[in-house]
Amino acid sequence: MGRKLTVYDPAEDLTSAEAIGVFLTEAFRTEDAGYIAHALGVVARAKGMAEIASRTGLSRVQLYRSFSSAGNPRLKTILAVTRAVGVELSAQPPGRRPRRAQQPARRAA
Repeated sequence: MGRKLTVYDPAEDLTSAEAIGVFLTEAFRTEDAGYIAHALGVVARAKGMAEIASRTGLSRVQLYRSFSSAGNPRLKTILAVTRAVGVELSAQPPGRRPRRAQQPARRAA
């Protein structure tokens, strides 16, 4: 019999402030504006899009549109959403970035 595959939604696993912080930190490390916008949309869905809309004064439709794959959210929207989900953005000089823990090298079997 064939396997039944399900769609994974990362919003389901973003249940704590720490998980959200790690998720967004990794998104920002990609330096890919589209991916960062998508990640913010995932976090907004995890928190509840209606709740985020209420806190930001933006409509749910506007939020979904801004954080869709074709969206391009304005800085004002990004700042409002990050504030609403309880995330604080900060900037650091490039040399002061926290380093990722190095993964052990995998050996071929």
